[in-house]
Amino acid sequence: MSMPPGQRDLPRIVLGVITLAALLGGVAVVLQPFLPALLWATMIVVATWPWMLRIQAAAGGRRGAAVAVMVVALLVVVVVPLAFAATAIYEQVGRLTAVTVAELRVPAPPAWLDAVPVVGPRIVVEWRALAESTPDALATRATPYVAPVLAWLAAQAGSAGTFAIHLVLTLILCGILYGAGERAARGVRRFARRLHGEQGDNAVVLAAAAIRAVAVGIVGTALVQTALGVMGLLVAGVPHVALLGGLMFVLCIAQLGPFLPLLAGAAWLWATGAQAYAVGLLVWAVGVGMLDNVLRPLLIRRGADLPLLLIMAGVIGGLLTMGLVGLFVGPVVLAVAYRLIGAWVAEQDDPAPARAVPAAVAAPAEGPPRAAA
Repeated sequence: MSMPPGQRDLPRIVLGVITLAALLGGVAVVLQPFLPALLWATMIVVATWPWMLRIQAAAGGRRGAAVAVMVVALLVVVVVPLAFAATAIYEQVGRLTAVTVAELRVPAPPAWLDAVPVVGPRIVVEWRALAESTPDALATRATPYVAPVLAWLAAQAGSAGTFAIHLVLTLILCGILYGAGERAARGVRRFARRLHGEQGDNAVVLAAAAIRAVAVGIVGTALVQTALGVMGLLVAGVPHVALLGGLMFVLCIAQLGPFLPLLAGAAWLWATGAQAYAVGLLVWAVGVGMLDNVLRPLLIRRGADLPLLLIMAGVIGGLLTMGLVGLFVGPVVLAVAYRLIGAWVAEQDDPAPARAVPAAVAAPAEGPPRAAA
């Protein structure tokens, strides 16, 4: 008695699946060092592809010239500032970790603090106790708090060399993807169609829209706020502008705003007697901090509508799991998952495949600006 064809082929199917899984696992292990740079390059290319097409049209259709212009622009706008900020943070962390906790000094409290109602006198008493403490007493009280923070900063700064390598590799991969963008997009969309038909293709388009929203809305707003914040620090004459600027950019990416570095600069100005500059920097900090409430929604609306809480969770989670590269990869991963799950849930209300992708983000099959992910 012959066995049914499906039952007869079961061992072959199982072995085929095991072999394919082992092969994919080996590929993932081999490419693992390159995955952060590849993800970052893909996001950059997807977000800036329309600009590359405009440059190509202005260059008479020459793709090589357009790719060269885009790579140089990325080198000047992205790679050099990030490398400079990472180097500044690394150098300052090295200097801070070289200073022992016993060398800390607490200045005397300002005179106006005693006039603050209710809590002012109590704060002054505690502050004076710290200011009059010996270095050994300060070290005993501060070590449980300062040492773990410095250790974490040192661990993050220790990957500065790896981060620089990722930047260079990302730049190279961006040039490759710019040159072969259409072919890569067709491959991704064909693979998605093979997995899940038209819905798979729509999922790729939705993923590209989320990538563009994060890249343009979040990173663009952070760059503008950081540039304005650094300008205020330079005008006010605050030292260590490179360190404060790098920290400001990270905080703006994390949706925490530029207030903390600017507030630290204003506090230093006040402590050194430049009260007028301190007040001016505080006013400038409020204006720069409020800018994201106007600029970010305008930029994100051009790509996708993403919750702020989701972006913050992606940034913080990406930083803790992947380091500095995770600042960009984390929010994009969550944004893509959010859009794809939302589209999948919406299928039960309207099963028509054409409705899964908004018309504003649809793209032709051969173009990667909204399809390569």
